[in-house]
This record gives sequence, C-alpha cells and structure tokens, in this order.
Amino acid sequence: MKAAGLAGVIAGDTVISTVGKEGLDLNYRGYSIRDLAAHSTFEEVAYLLIYGKLPNVEELKAYTAKLVSLRSLPDGLKVTLEQLPANAHPMDVLRTGVSALGCLETENSFEEARDHADRLVASLGSMLVYWYHFANSGKRIEVESSESSVAGHFLDLLHGEAPSEDHRRCMDVSLILYAEHEFNASTFTSRVVTSTLSDYHSAIAAGIGALRGPLHGGANEKAMELIERFTDADEAEKELRDMLERKEKIMGFGHRVYRDSDPRSDIIKEWSLKLSQNSDKAFLYPVSERIEKVMWDEKHIFPNLDFYSASAYHYCGIPTAMFTPLFVISRVTGWTAHIIEERGVGKLIRPTADYTGPSPQAYPSIETRS
Repeated sequence: MKAAGLAGVIAGDTVISTVGKEGLDLNYRGYSIRDLAAHSTFEEVAYLLIYGKLPNVEELKAYTAKLVSLRSLPDGLKVTLEQLPANAHPMDVLRTGVSALGCLETENSFEEARDHADRLVASLGSMLVYWYHFANSGKRIEVESSESSVAGHFLDLLHGEAPSEDHRRCMDVSLILYAEHEFNASTFTSRVVTSTLSDYHSAIAAGIGALRGPLHGGANEKAMELIERFTDADEAEKELRDMLERKEKIMGFGHRVYRDSDPRSDIIKEWSLKLSQNSDKAFLYPVSERIEKVMWDEKHIFPNLDFYSASAYHYCGIPTAMFTPLFVISRVTGWTAHIIEERGVGKLIRPTADYTGPSPQAYPSIETRS
C-alpha cells in the first residue's frame, strides 16, 4: 500500500494505546484517557506506560520517591547546559541535554531502559529550567524542591515558589494527556531508531527532533502566537476569517487520526476556562472559543489537544517556547513504552519507495555538462 505521509498504513502492532479506533476512545493500556485524567496522577500514568500496569499504593509511593531522588543534574551536564545561548530553542536544549546525559550515564544493556526512562522523567524539567535561569539571569539554581510531583516540581523551579493547587493539577492533567498517542511522528521516529538496535538516548533524542516541528508538537506554540494577537473575540473572528480567505494554515486544529473530535481537547479546555477566571488575561479564553467556533462553522475542523493547551499553559505562567518541551517531559513515557515494545519485535524498519526519477542515462564528461 502506498500513501503520502503513510496515512492509513498499518506499520505494526502495539498493546500500548488506541488512537482514533472506531468505537474506542483514546486509552492507555486499556484505560480511558478520561478516567486517567479525572482520577490518576502523571506518576501513575508514567508507571502504567513504562512498567505495564497501574501501580498499587506502595508501588506508587516508591515510584514517586524514586523520581524525586533522580532530579539532580551531573556537573558535566550543567556545564553543557551553560554553554547554550539564551536564544536557543528550548527543544534544542532538551535534545542536547538528553544526548549529553546519554554520554554521562550510558545505557549498557537493554534491560536498563526503564531506569534511564525514570531518570529522564525526573530530570528533563530540571534540565530545562536550569538552562532557562542560567541563560537569562546567570543564576545557577538548585534543582531540588519540596514538590513531590513532576508537575509541581517544574512549576516550582520555573517560578521560584510553590504553585497553586489549580496550576499544579492543570499541569498534571496536561502531562497525562500528552503522555502517549500510538504511532505518531515522534514515536514512530523513536521506533525506527530503536529497530536498528541503537541505544535508548539516541531514540529519545530522535523523538525530540521529530516533535520539534510545528506540524507535530510545535503546534501549541503556534496556536499561542495566534491567540495572543487578539484582545477580544470579535477581533479574533474578523482576522481569522481573513486568514482563511488567504488560505493560511491555522495551527492547533484537526488531526490525522480523529474524524470529529480529539477526546483530549475538551479536558484541557475545561482547565483553560477554570484558570482564565483568575487571570488578568481572561479574554484569551473567549478569544480561543471564538476561533474554535469559526473553524468549525467554516471548515468543520475541531481543535486538537494543542489548541487549548496553549492558553492553559499561558495561564500557568509558562513561556510559550517551553510548551513543546513540556510535551517532551510527558511523551518520554510513551516513547519509552514503544522503545521497549519495538525491541521485542527485533526487525529493522525499512520501507521501500517507488522510484520516479530519470531513466538510466550516459555519464557526461564535465566539459559537456550544461
């Protein structure tokens, strides 16, 4: 079967998640994303994806303590992060950080994958915020905090104070929603690298590279750039209709595998509404709603997870350039699950292509070439 972008092509089997399957909501290892977002923590979901089951009370307690113990950064990694300029994209910072950590804490056998995954779940936020503060103010922050959750730890390091419960929980839910999504571009990239029998950190760094693009993870940044252009809904509607008339691409809408809605969107939309009510930029929510309405009325296209994540993150005080790196902090759990699964397949991923170039021709001397 040949299809542009491999659309509709079944590239393998997975037990990790369902996405866009008729009659099935998005689920992780059989658990509905709605139930996980309502009742779980990101730590529980990380354990589910990486270890294959939901943890019991004692397992969750031990796992949370393990993640807290893995937040520190080796001195060599700090030196590397300090060399990166303030105008570097934070996704490039995480890509570099993962590569550097892979040199300092090398995966010596495939059995170590889960431990290296836990290390990244715990320390990616530390890497990102350590670089951010050093690059922008020259301050070398301590990466420990009293926050026990990954979400709370990130917000605490970023703002220098404990987050509100609403901000903490919004971030936690967001990490759950972004954790896994079947054979998306970055996950498939990680699986391709894994199929060569490469190491764990190479597969993760490759996934970060794929996620950086605006047609994948970078859409939330582009959505925020659009939303914050407007101060009221009417202004947003007028400009959006003009953009559609000019056939400009509106980021944060539609999805390759969903037909009518993204099951994650309504969940994060509720959080955007809730946080807007105590923000001096409350107008961003009605602006977002009006953009959603115009896109549905004119194009019958629905918002995906990235669209309302943008305003939710903004209300949490997160710089726009950090939106996609937060995606990484979450998705490393799903990537890990797929790396482990792909290692069990044991076959190199190597598709073929139809050649559409010129017919065989004689090699010309350099003097006769035009």
